[in-house]
Amino acid sequence: MSTENRFFDDISKMMTNAMGVAQGARSEAENAVKGWVDRWLADRDFVTREEFEAVREMAIKARTENAELKARLDAMDTTRQGD
Repeated sequence: MSTENRFFDDISKMMTNAMGVAQGARSEAENAVKGWVDRWLADRDFVTREEFEAVREMAIKARTENAELKARLDAMDTTRQGD
């Protein structure tokens, strides 16, 4: 009976070790894929969300300033034509 218990203990330890190895392999695979994706994205020159938002705000400000300047020029043209 003790031989049988030892057999099951050995099987249990082996299965536990196999699960640990499988978990380690999974973690390594995840890290490898994440590293590959990060390198792929970096090679594509994608911008970060912060960079995108900063340029977007600059574009909005430039459009607003252009609209204000156009309105001033139109007002000056109207005044000049009235002379």
